Amino acid sequence: MASCKSSIALNLTDRVGSSHPPRVSGEIHVIIGPMFAGKTTSLLRRIRSERNNGRNVAMIKSSKDTRYAIDSVVTHDGVKFPCWALPDLTSFRHNVGEDSYEKLDVIGIDEAQFFEDLYDFCCKAADNDGKTVILSGLDGDYLRRSFGSVLDIIPLADTVTKLTARCEVCGKKAFFTFRKTAATQTELIGGADLYMPVCRQHYVNGQTVVETSRIVLESTSVHHQTTQLSCLEAATAAAAAAAVLQSQ
Repeated sequence: MASCKSSIALNLTDRVGSSHPPRVSGEIHVIIGPMFAGKTTSLLRRIRSERNNGRNVAMIKSSKDTRYAIDSVVTHDGVKFPCWALPDLTSFRHNVGEDSYEKLDVIGIDEAQFFEDLYDFCCKAADNDGKTVILSGLDGDYLRRSFGSVLDIIPLADTVTKLTARCEVCGKKAFFTFRKTAATQTELIGGADLYMPVCRQHYVNGQTVVETSRIVLESTSVHHQTTQLSCLEAATAAAAAAAVLQSQ
């Protein structure tokens, strides 16, 4: 995890003699949860509230996320807010311009798990630049492992909000994200076509079906002349697992 280098040793003579007032301390607020928990909706609500209170705001999202719009953060129900779509957070200050950055009070970050430089950016923006940073993102991937650097921000945060969705199988509170395909890469951007929120019971049941299907496929794949058929069967197995869950 990257470290935040804060200047602890201060030149007291310079500070006393300076005519510039000390910079106001910033804040960091984290919104986490599974997919379809309303994280982006909550983020936009808070950003709009800050703007309505007269504060200068800016929104950032990862340029990897092109699901709904390139230049806007969009909720699953279609609510939009203009944003900067960037490959990393370090480039934000350069892109927005030094003067505009200095005037900013609040920075919103959506899908924060996709930014590798999240920790350093948040630390500098809040501790050194006096910004209020509000970010939303997945705390865990489809295997319930830590996703990106989102959880690393919690020790820095003023507040942490954990949202839940509704299990698509039983309607109970959903804390986890179930992937409905056989793809195994951590970053696979998609919506309801690839993922669904589930409770603990149906996450465990679903993963059991997927894992059993994977073992069967691996044991029989040596008999296939190509991998294309194996991949097709794997996708079919994952879809079958999702169907089993939804039928329970």
